[in-house]
Amino acid sequence: MKVRDLDLSDNPVNAEHAELGLPPVETALTHPESHPVLRVAMWSVVGLLMALTIALATRLFNQPDGQSALQTVWMALDSREFWAAVLVGLLAQTVDGALGMAYGITSTSFLLATGSSPAVASAAVHIAECFTTGASGISHLKLGNVSKQLFLRLLLPGMVGAATGAWLLSSIDGDAIKPWIAGYLMLMGLFVISKIFRRIRVNHGEPRHVAKLGLFGGFVDAAGGGGWGPVVTTTLVGTGHDPRLTIGSVNLAEFFLTFITAGVFAVLMHDDNPWVTVAGLVVGGLFAAPFAALLTKRLHTKALLGLVGTTIVLISAFNLYKALA
Repeated sequence: MKVRDLDLSDNPVNAEHAELGLPPVETALTHPESHPVLRVAMWSVVGLLMALTIALATRLFNQPDGQSALQTVWMALDSREFWAAVLVGLLAQTVDGALGMAYGITSTSFLLATGSSPAVASAAVHIAECFTTGASGISHLKLGNVSKQLFLRLLLPGMVGAATGAWLLSSIDGDAIKPWIAGYLMLMGLFVISKIFRRIRVNHGEPRHVAKLGLFGGFVDAAGGGGWGPVVTTTLVGTGHDPRLTIGSVNLAEFFLTFITAGVFAVLMHDDNPWVTVAGLVVGGLFAAPFAALLTKRLHTKALLGLVGTTIVLISAFNLYKALA
């Protein structure tokens, strides 16, 4: 499907999003014939989300120190870490709901500012993101927004890059890598701001260098705590490729690399415990949808990009200063 075939005229925000390379707020497109590969992908998402839910519930009700589930929940509710994560989850999901991107880099920037180590911040963000990316991927599949070819070309390289980035981040001292992560996030904030001034050209050809892009996007997403959407989606859409199919395919692939990232962190992280932070991010994210809808309705997309990008740059500059001080 070509860009000009998309009917975005009913919502002026969608016209802005298409121009800037961002996802449409609403999509009312017919669902094409299902493909066996995409059916397998959809049921894989459902199965993995069920397995993750069972694993988290089992961990809650079987604490190694003998605490009951209610005691664990009460301790989480009584901790500063949980409520800081709730606020971060609220802010990050509001940004992601309004722009369709930047959940990872926003939440990681704020978590680093609250004192989390890079590994704990990235682990918590990716575990919490499994649920949001899973729901997003299924939604795009149901709406016919996924290209089988693009999805498959992104999937394996993205998973390999994500696993490598998670392993690297878990193997390096947090204090040593924190300045690099803060610097990376500051650059990503500047990249978000730059989208205000960019125009895209329509390109009807096949996307090039997809595997390399997926490998790099998966690596920086895991190692830096976010960046899959800003790196992969904006590169493909920014070079003029179909926004609908690009966004849907990238979102579906994101679930699998997010799941891999969360799994690697869960296996390799023994001393640090991200579960209280994960719970706070999930709870905060549950209340973000109304705020995201309000921002999308009231603020111009370019204003949102400028606000989010500037916030990320400032927070990352503060984190960089603390790390180097």
